[in-house]
Amino acid sequence: MSHELQLHPDGRLRHLLSLDGLPASLLEELLDRAEAMVPHAHAGTALRDRLAGRTLCTLFFETSTRTRSSFQLAAMRLGMDVLNFDVATSSTKKGESALDTLRTLEAMGVDLFVVRHADDGAVAALAAGAAQGTRLINAGDGRSSHPTQGLLDMLTLRQRKGRDFSRLTVLIAGDLKHSRVARSDLQALRALGCGEIRVCGPANLLPGDDVLRGCRVFNDFDQAVAGVDAAIMLRLQRERMDEGLVPSLEGYYRDFGLSPERLARAAPDALVMHPGPMNRGVEIDGGVADGPQSVVLAQVGNGVAMRMAVIDALLRG
Repeated sequence: MSHELQLHPDGRLRHLLSLDGLPASLLEELLDRAEAMVPHAHAGTALRDRLAGRTLCTLFFETSTRTRSSFQLAAMRLGMDVLNFDVATSSTKKGESALDTLRTLEAMGVDLFVVRHADDGAVAALAAGAAQGTRLINAGDGRSSHPTQGLLDMLTLRQRKGRDFSRLTVLIAGDLKHSRVARSDLQALRALGCGEIRVCGPANLLPGDDVLRGCRVFNDFDQAVAGVDAAIMLRLQRERMDEGLVPSLEGYYRDFGLSPERLARAAPDALVMHPGPMNRGVEIDGGVADGPQSVVLAQVGNGVAMRMAVIDALLRG
């Protein structure tokens, strides 16, 4: 990802397109800003004047529930006007390009676009063609990036394990090959100096060595989970079965599912994380997902504060 596209010359964020290559100091600044937003994320009106009169548009070329709702709430907590753009009924169906759609909405006074797209690099291409004062946030593109999910995962980890990531052993398990969340989590963990990053999944669902740089790769999930401080479980996308990449859901859970027995191998205070939506009984046991070590709902809650922080950083600097 080009730093020139994402950052102003003085290092401030221009757009948030990827966590790849962003300095730890910038990530920590965003996490600190999010921590300050936490008390205002779910209630209250204290920040309703902060970005009053500014407009955010969710421009989603893929469906989403969690991410879109989280951004909507984040913008509203900051007092923004929110426009939800439904691509399914838009002029893009008539042949209008995504950039022409963005420029049309820019002309109506939209300041910030939150974009989700099925193609790798699509959000960066829109950022490159946007007007000078327009800001973009990547809400997930192809397999490449989901930077706000990576940040909210780091916020959740930091709240419970402290600021020193060098003491942590973190496992990311499941279908890493097709996961944009995994890529953003790995980029953030590396930047923040995580002591040991482990990955585990079926060999045909692991990405290339460039994505796994600096990671310990395990094929045996029992070994991978031993002693970890946090296990980030990834959704098994069921189309992988149709593609023949996973023989059966039962076999996948047997080999790579986080069961109570496997969680017992982790550190006693290990966190259980998942970006959602979950396939209970496939990558994670339902009791584990709802158990005392699970912070899945805390991740969702932190999403609002983290997205408030990113919006605030882009529009207020």
